[in-house]
Amino acid sequence: MVIDIGLWNGSFPGAERPDRVYRMKPRQPVSCRTVIFAAAASAVAALSVAPAAAEAMLVIEADTGKVLHADQATTPWYPASITKIMTAYVALRAVKEGRMTLESALKVSVNAAAAPPTKMGFPPGTVVTLDNALKMLMVKSANDIAVVIAEGVGGSVEGFADLMNAQARRIGMTQSNFVNPHGLPADQQITSARDMAMLARTVLREFPEYNYFWNLPGIRLGKRIYRNHNNLMGRYEGTDGMKTGFICASGFNVVATATRGGKRLIAVVLGSPSPAVRAVKAAQLFERGFAVRPLSWLTPGMGQVDTLQPTNVDPPNLRESVCGKGRRRPPSEEAENDPLADVAADSPYAVFLSTLRGSGKDPTGPLLTDVRLGEPVRVYTGPASAPVDQAPAEAKAKGKTTKTAKGKKSGESKATAKADTAGSPTLAHSSTSTPVTTDAARAPEAKKKAAKKAASKEAAAKDAKKESSKKESSKKDAGKNEATAKADTKAKAKTPANKTPAKKSEPTKQ
Repeated sequence: MVIDIGLWNGSFPGAERPDRVYRMKPRQPVSCRTVIFAAAASAVAALSVAPAAAEAMLVIEADTGKVLHADQATTPWYPASITKIMTAYVALRAVKEGRMTLESALKVSVNAAAAPPTKMGFPPGTVVTLDNALKMLMVKSANDIAVVIAEGVGGSVEGFADLMNAQARRIGMTQSNFVNPHGLPADQQITSARDMAMLARTVLREFPEYNYFWNLPGIRLGKRIYRNHNNLMGRYEGTDGMKTGFICASGFNVVATATRGGKRLIAVVLGSPSPAVRAVKAAQLFERGFAVRPLSWLTPGMGQVDTLQPTNVDPPNLRESVCGKGRRRPPSEEAENDPLADVAADSPYAVFLSTLRGSGKDPTGPLLTDVRLGEPVRVYTGPASAPVDQAPAEAKAKGKTTKTAKGKKSGESKATAKADTAGSPTLAHSSTSTPVTTDAARAPEAKKKAAKKAASKEAAAKDAKKESSKKESSKKDAGKNEATAKADTKAKAKTPANKTPAKKSEPTKQ
């Protein structure tokens, strides 16, 4: 197509048509290419800014800080309850600096009692020692106890957040900012896998004497048992800490440690779609870290954890994918007791998670085995000098009784009554497929032992009754003999001295 641009107008007198004609080719193809290139550039720019939705993963050596594997390790993330590692760290720093002791009494305030679940549910005014508070924090992940610790150590939640941020700067956690001690949703509560690995490494290095806080299998308060939410505990060989976390925006997070052959690793997984996926991902990171690679010196190293360069993006919000309508049930930390509950059968994770259960003949998988947890640790309210072994629900039920002749407690549920008659403690979670202790697994043996004990007690009681009856009869006989002896003595005293009894003289005559 050719366009003639005429510069001659015949209306002008004496004007002649010029011989030169200006021709212009169409520029439409050029414009299309420009649009395509512009769109591609915009897409690349958008991809470079928007954070990916996959998990952030990192595994390092605890002693050296050497990075063994990293994937989105410096992408900002919402920490959720792994925040409580920093909460515990700040509290232990206060103990180390002499500002508090583990026996220091902390009081539950109205503000703490109003904290959303997960929580212990203590009423305002309840007293708990720092030692018990830390155990409840790390096992139950109690948000109300996090506020109790924050107010007891920092004077207020805001003051404690300042202490948390000061310690984060000292450690070198350049991507972290804290505004609360529990990790409940807040836009300004941000961290990264890199920063959490650095925090875990600092905690292990500075407080080896408090390692037991990170690997408690469970706690027992009165009749109630609370199990640890970290389902690597007792399932992955060598696991010895630390803490899990979950909110819809962050997905399921975990900071975990494991030791094998004197080598200790720290693994961080952020943004998993379920507790089961989180556990398997962490176990795979440990497997990668513990694996022996003879040719590893040929591959370039990833450097130290503190040299990982931060990524300047906004943290991803996983609410729609983690807590959307496609879930079978609302996600929660307790869902980890049923590993496949929140995963669709046609999902790639279904096969991936089959390692949790194995085949029918072999109930254990190659990464995560059956639960082998120890006994729960006793916790209590009140000062150390006057402990109170009672959960809040038990305290309420104790004060309310029905007017029936049997006198059953109105606050007790059927499940609690059954548990009490069976002699086993009430579990604090709805699912008991992975119990805190081996009590449930050893129920038949426990019943047999209890029956044997009861039989032996009954036999002992019968023997004791026989012995007591024998003693009583012997006492009666002794009393009769004594009375007879006294009567004879009196009779002798009345007889004259020169008069000899006839019965006694007969033998002498013979």
